[in-house]
Amino acid sequence: MKKRNIYITIFLVSIIGLAIVQYQYLRIGLSLAKVQFNTQLGEVSKEIADGLETKNQLTFLIVSALKEDTSYFNDSVGSVQDASKYFLNDFLTEKLVRAGIETEFTYTLQTKDSLYYLQSANRFDEDEEMVSYPIELSGYLPKEFGAKVVLQMQFKNLNTYFLAKLNGLTVPSLLFIMGICIAVIWVLRTYYWQQNVITTTNEFINNLTHELKTPVFSIGLATKILEDKANENQVPLLKIIKQQVNRLTVQIEKVLELGSLESNFNVLKLNNVDFKPYVEKICHEFKTLVSMEKVQFSYHLETGNYTIKAEVFHLENALNNILDNAKKYAKDPVITLSAYVENRKLSIKICDNGSGIDSEDQDKIFLKYFRVKNMENEAVEGYGLGLSYVKKVVEKHHGKVVVESEKGVGTSVLIRIPLCHE
Repeated sequence: MKKRNIYITIFLVSIIGLAIVQYQYLRIGLSLAKVQFNTQLGEVSKEIADGLETKNQLTFLIVSALKEDTSYFNDSVGSVQDASKYFLNDFLTEKLVRAGIETEFTYTLQTKDSLYYLQSANRFDEDEEMVSYPIELSGYLPKEFGAKVVLQMQFKNLNTYFLAKLNGLTVPSLLFIMGICIAVIWVLRTYYWQQNVITTTNEFINNLTHELKTPVFSIGLATKILEDKANENQVPLLKIIKQQVNRLTVQIEKVLELGSLESNFNVLKLNNVDFKPYVEKICHEFKTLVSMEKVQFSYHLETGNYTIKAEVFHLENALNNILDNAKKYAKDPVITLSAYVENRKLSIKICDNGSGIDSEDQDKIFLKYFRVKNMENEAVEGYGLGLSYVKKVVEKHHGKVVVESEKGVGTSVLIRIPLCHE
């Protein structure tokens, strides 16, 4: 639960941080867009001032409208004024569009003493936020009116205009952030769903194996009772039953031990021990066990103490699992075990001349229930729990398992466990 909270916290902090960074980039983008707009408008202002500097059809129409002079027109004063407003609006629109500015605007043309006043047909509401850009005109118009003439251009809601210009950056960024959120949430949901499935499966297996222990014990007890009264013909059958019961008991214990390790229960109590006598005992027992079989086994233990923090029972089981595999995967097994101290670590290396492991399988051999196939493409007898158990035990001892194998040549398994600090 603590890990889950940590992951969620990291995810939330990352998303919030990413959003803040994106917001800062947006602010910078808006500032740059504003600078660019001001630059463009400065260039347009010069073109507008140049276009209204001399006497031409537009400036003559503006002067006539403001002075209410209709001597050159057949229309009324109102019509002349309306025409001048629309023609001036078209002139300004053309200049702005050519400069890449496509946003709503209004304008006011007036003399400094406000005796003459021309306003665009469309107007913004007074409560709207607006930005004004005055352009002082020279030439024909000030000369005709005998006063300074200013063209005041107003733009509204420039932030919306700038955001529209930045849509190529903001919209994809928001979409990517949403995509990241959806992907991470889906991954976390899937991960914890699988964890729940694994936990439920392990609980079922553990409960099942616990239930199996009672009938297995009963069968073993009944077998011992029958052995005392068995005749010569019944003894071989009872030995087979006893052998299979013992085998089933071992497998049940292995499943329970592996389940406890995977559930992170505190099943290992590590104590400082000199592990060398235990390695010697394992080697002696294994040599005695395989002496009646076609198995060549030799071992060499480097002199000195092998003092490590260990749970002897589980570490012995791990080594016995590796030795059992070395015997199982070869027709005429030749097995060697060597133990030595190197770089402040106890190293135990077990080599065999078995069929070897394909490179594609070497990353899978520690997976639960995975079994390597032999040369005849048949799975060797077992449940695929041995190496998974070995890896869990060694990791609980803060160690590491390294496997090197070549197909048709053999396999070596190296266990390294840190020595105790003096």
